[in-house]
Amino acid sequence: MTTDDGTRSRRAVVVGGGLAGTTAALQLADAGLRVTLLEGRPRLGGLAFSFRRGDLTVDNGQHVYLRCCTAYRWFLDRVDGAALAPLQDRLDVPVLDVGRARGPRLGRIRRNGLPVPLHLAAGLAAYPHLSLAERASVGRAALALKRLDPADPALDGIDFATWLGRHGQSPRTIEALWDLVGVATLNATAPHASMGLAAMVFKTGLLSEPAAADIGWSHVPLGDLHDDLARKALDSAGVRTELRTRVSSLSRAEDGGWHVDVDGERLDADTVVLAVPQRETHALLPPGALDDPDRLLDIGTAPILNVHVVYGRKVLRRPFFAALGSPVQWVFDRTDASGLTRGQYLALSQSAAEDEIDSPVSELRERYLPELERLLPATRGAEVRDFFVTRERTATFAPAPGVGRLRPTARTRLPGLFLAGAWTATGWPATMEGAVRSGFSAAGAALSEMGHRHEHPLQEAA
Repeated sequence: MTTDDGTRSRRAVVVGGGLAGTTAALQLADAGLRVTLLEGRPRLGGLAFSFRRGDLTVDNGQHVYLRCCTAYRWFLDRVDGAALAPLQDRLDVPVLDVGRARGPRLGRIRRNGLPVPLHLAAGLAAYPHLSLAERASVGRAALALKRLDPADPALDGIDFATWLGRHGQSPRTIEALWDLVGVATLNATAPHASMGLAAMVFKTGLLSEPAAADIGWSHVPLGDLHDDLARKALDSAGVRTELRTRVSSLSRAEDGGWHVDVDGERLDADTVVLAVPQRETHALLPPGALDDPDRLLDIGTAPILNVHVVYGRKVLRRPFFAALGSPVQWVFDRTDASGLTRGQYLALSQSAAEDEIDSPVSELRERYLPELERLLPATRGAEVRDFFVTRERTATFAPAPGVGRLRPTARTRLPGLFLAGAWTATGWPATMEGAVRSGFSAAGAALSEMGHRHEHPLQEAA
C-alpha cells in the first residue's frame, strides 16, 4: 500500500487508548499508516469513561467542554458523536450562594451577543454575588488579562492568586468568580495554579470571542462517545485495536525502527506514540529519549472526587448549577444519561479534592447530603436510593507554577518515538481538549519526520 505522496505505508503503534492515543491513531491511519492501538484496560476512553452500577450507566466523573475547545469538537465530529454532546446556545451558569446571612441567592454568569468584552458586561453588572466595586475590579483585571501572552514563560513562574491580588481582586471576588471557573477547569485553586495556564483558560474561554465559553456536555454516557463510537471510528479507519494489552518494553530495532513488547508478543513499528500518563511514560522511555527524563516524575498529579446521589423523586429542575458558601462545587443532573427511569440522579463534581479523596463513603455521605438539603430544599425528606463515590486520585496533572518547563513536547530525541497526553506541552491544562491536541501534535510530528504531507485538522479553525 502506498500513500498519496508516494511513500510506502508505514507501521505505527500507539500505546494508550485515551483521547490522546485514539486521536493519534485516527490521524496516523487517515494518513495511510498501518496502525495498532494498544490499551491495557478493557475499554477505550482513558479517564473519561463509564461503568455499570446495577441498572445505571455511570460516568466516573462529570466532563464538560467549551465552544472554544475546537480539538475536542473535532474529535466528536470524527467519531460521529457531536449531536450527543451539544453546546448551550449561550453561556449561562446558575450560581447558588448559600453562605449569605440573609439566605440563599441565585445569580448567573451569562453572556449576550455583543462583541468581546461587552458580551460579559451586562451579566457581570447583574451578578449579585459581588459588590459594585468588586464587579468593576473584575472588568479591570479582565482587560489586563486580555493583554497577556499565556505562552510567556514568566507567567508560568507565578501563581494565579498572586496575579489576581496585584490586580485588585478581593478574596470574595476570587471565590465567587475566578475560582468558581478556575477550579473546574484547572483542578486547582488560584494559589496553586500557574498563571500561564490560568491566562490560557480565561483569555481563550472568556476573552477570545463572544461564544467561546458556551458549555457543552455529553447527554449520553461518556463510554458511548469515547469507547463505543471511538472504536467504530478506529475500525472504519483500519486501526487494529487491542484491549487488555499492556506494553512491557520498547527497544530499537536494527533497521532503525522499534520493537514493542507486549504479553508474549513483539510488534514491529516504524513509529511509536506513547500516549500514557507521565509515570508510565517514564517507565517505558528508552535511554536517550529525553535530556532529563526524571523531570516527568516532577509533574505532580491532582485528584477529582465525584459524589453520586440517586433520589426517589425529582429535586432539581436545572441541568446543572455551581455553588458558593458550600463545599459543594458543581452539581449535574445525570438522570437521563444514566438510564434512570424513576427519581433523579445528581452527580457532584469536586475538583482539587486533596483533602477528601481518601475520605470514607460514610463521612462523605454525612457531609454532602446535608449540604444538598441546604442547596436544594426539595431534597429534604426525599428518599436517598443510592449514594456512592468515584475517585480519580491522579485525574489530572497538577497545574502548579513552574509545570510548564517540565512538560515535554511531542518529539523525543529518538527518531520514530513521540509523546502524547494532556500532560505534554499543549499549552492547555489537563482537559479533554488538551488530550486531543496532544494527539494531533504527536501524529503531526510523526508524519513530518516521515516526510508525509499532511494538514493540521484545525488549520482552518486556527
